[in-house]
Amino acid sequence: MSVITAASRVTLHFELSLEDGQIVDSNFSRSPASFVFGDGSLLPDFETALLGMSVGQEASFIMSPEKAFGVHNESNIQRMPRSQFSMDLEEGMVVSFADMSKNELPGVIAEIGEKEVVVDFNHPLASRSLTFRVQIIAIEDAV
Repeated sequence: MSVITAASRVTLHFELSLEDGQIVDSNFSRSPASFVFGDGSLLPDFETALLGMSVGQEASFIMSPEKAFGVHNESNIQRMPRSQFSMDLEEGMVVSFADMSKNELPGVIAEIGEKEVVVDFNHPLASRSLTFRVQIIAIEDAV
């Protein structure tokens, strides 16, 4: 019987939900997703949770913030001059910024003042425990 190893291509249904049961993402009602172990599609601790599972198996894992999207970090909150923004802003709006390496970095507008804007660069699911529910559909060698 084939089980998931660090050299597997895995096809699965998955669901991410918050502690209150609210579903954040799910593909149970759609086509299953496939990934190659270690390709960066899943967070490392989410991949590790799948090791040893077999086709047809279902499981749920509680992922602490440290294993999911990290804890909220105050240093990821930036104050910027309002003059830097040429668009109409609303609190809660996601704006794309470029970091020093020109990589895209999304930030959430947390507060809008007369002279400055507070932008939160923490992941929206930071500090949240998540339930990661999976159903394994297929396992292949990733060669």
